[in-house]
Amino acid sequence: MKLIKQTNILLKNSDTKDFLADAFYPEIDKKLPLVIFVHGYKGYKDWGAWNMMAEKFAEAGFFFVKFNFSHNGTTVEDPENFADLEAFGNNNYSKELSDLNVVIDHFTKDPKVDEQKIILIGHSRGGGISIIKTCEDERINGLITLASVDTLERFPTEEKLELWKENGVYYVENGRTKQQMPHYYQFFEDFKNDGHRFDVERSMEMAKAHVLIIHGTNDESVNVKNAEHLHLLNPTSELYLIENANHTFGAKEPWGDDTLPKGLNEVVEKSIEFIKQNI
Repeated sequence: MKLIKQTNILLKNSDTKDFLADAFYPEIDKKLPLVIFVHGYKGYKDWGAWNMMAEKFAEAGFFFVKFNFSHNGTTVEDPENFADLEAFGNNNYSKELSDLNVVIDHFTKDPKVDEQKIILIGHSRGGGISIIKTCEDERINGLITLASVDTLERFPTEEKLELWKENGVYYVENGRTKQQMPHYYQFFEDFKNDGHRFDVERSMEMAKAHVLIIHGTNDESVNVKNAEHLHLLNPTSELYLIENANHTFGAKEPWGDDTLPKGLNEVVEKSIEFIKQNI
């Protein structure tokens, strides 16, 4: 079966700015379920083994899309590096939800897509964004969270919040690139101004889609208790824990192997099985 790979498709969002997406799908004569991968904090569409993951979903008969959030720090010209730290600093949850909506609108119009079958897969913070979008958008009938947070209220302590407000910015070092990545205070203001919308717990309770929660038991960034909590909030969801898997299920940047890491391969196989059984 021949796979079609369309990379760096330009998407326009008048509320944010231009950003890029990729689409992987098999060349077959039928409409395909749309699977959209939502990256997390300090993530991007070409990180690590995400391309290999995309191929595996496409081989299984899905129209698989991954994209860069418009303000994730990458640029249209340089999608694999954090070349625009000013954009990164001006990112917020409102912008990410707006971008995700543009992605869904764009690809559901594709004649190869079955617009009745839309599945979001959100990794880490992208899991929180995907949960909110699933609650808000009745078009989405499948949700898979990978190492997802159970809240988007992940901000500094009250004392540090005051310093943040006073200085207007705080910096976080990127462990891989060693860049000092800014967060402008508008990020916190955006959250506080729309706290009800950004309530991941409420959204998980109200989500009507079929839900699969996947988490590694050795996640060093988002504790596995987040997954257990999400499952309690939505008891009809399925909780699937991968023993000894870390936050990225064994993947890293760059990923030089020609096969998926064991943990991420298990993620993909379980996700494919879940979608085929439920959606």
